[in-house]
Amino acid sequence: MGSSFGELFRISTFGESHGGGVGVIVDGCPPRLALDLAASQAELDRRRPGQSKITTPRNEADQVEILSGLLDGVTLGTPIAMLVRNKDQRPQDYREMDVAFRPSHADATYQAKYGIQARSGGGRASARETIGRVAAGAIARQLLHTTHGTEVIAWVTRIHDLEAKVNPAQVQRADVEATIVRCPDTAMAERMIERIEAIGRDGDSCGGVIECVVRHPPVGLGMPVFDKLEADLAKAVMSLPATKGFEIGSGFAGTLLKGSEHNDAFLPSADGRLRTATNNSGGIQGGISNGEPILIRVGFKPTATIRREQQTINAAGEATTLAAKGRHDPCVLPRAVPMVEAMVNLVLADHLLRQHGQCSLLSSGPES
Repeated sequence: MGSSFGELFRISTFGESHGGGVGVIVDGCPPRLALDLAASQAELDRRRPGQSKITTPRNEADQVEILSGLLDGVTLGTPIAMLVRNKDQRPQDYREMDVAFRPSHADATYQAKYGIQARSGGGRASARETIGRVAAGAIARQLLHTTHGTEVIAWVTRIHDLEAKVNPAQVQRADVEATIVRCPDTAMAERMIERIEAIGRDGDSCGGVIECVVRHPPVGLGMPVFDKLEADLAKAVMSLPATKGFEIGSGFAGTLLKGSEHNDAFLPSADGRLRTATNNSGGIQGGISNGEPILIRVGFKPTATIRREQQTINAAGEATTLAAKGRHDPCVLPRAVPMVEAMVNLVLADHLLRQHGQCSLLSSGPES
């Protein structure tokens, strides 16, 4: 329970951080989709540990094994099973967690809910669980690009109190990948890297904000009333570890505007598509995509596991202190960029199949 996501394009992830491996089963992917397997592996490489001096030093290659669902790189329409084996587990680094809960981590709540927990690395609460999401998201990305030319790009826009200046209409993936912090504002990226390193040396951690744009999204995605597209996007990204906030379009800043200032005026278009003069709606109106770029922001808290000594309790409820060991990111955001993209791609792929299943059988409907 709780490890599956999606209705028609559905994924189920499995595995623990320090178990034998982690993976995913993708069910509902259409048949005859030719996959670029190297591109899929590249997505996992973007989230793998040990990739730079500002990420965890855990050394994992994260090579994906595809066990089913493909024939010569083409999808069969049957479940696609993918596995990444853990190679660099160090459960001994977590012996302190046997007797003390990490503040603001899932140790205490997992113990309270289940009466047992995978203490080594946090088990299912570890960001290593997201390997399955990124692997599945890579398939969803290729489906969306093949059918609609959809492009999903995320980047780090803030680290701690350092804010970048990035134009969502112009940012390119190459710009994002040009720096190890995945911020396309190169001058600010250097300051961000220095900040993460300094905080890490102090045994502490920091959070920030990731922004994500969807270009050329299919029109008409989203289901009234409870499955609005922005609602499912919010659930998707807020299910990622360490997330604490979600905005779309104007977000909370829109509350400072009057309706006459916030409304996106419609414009005539030669091809009959919906066009707006502004995009305060963030590409979604009434819970349904209108074809304009979808723009979201996701807030991430500081990493909970830090080397600084903190007050906590043990399983018996007795006061104690904990200075965590193990290998942990001083800031999760650089590796969370492909995670955000993956969840956005999964939501869009799922709603694309739902749109065609309901609205494309008996009439042309919107071009989607």
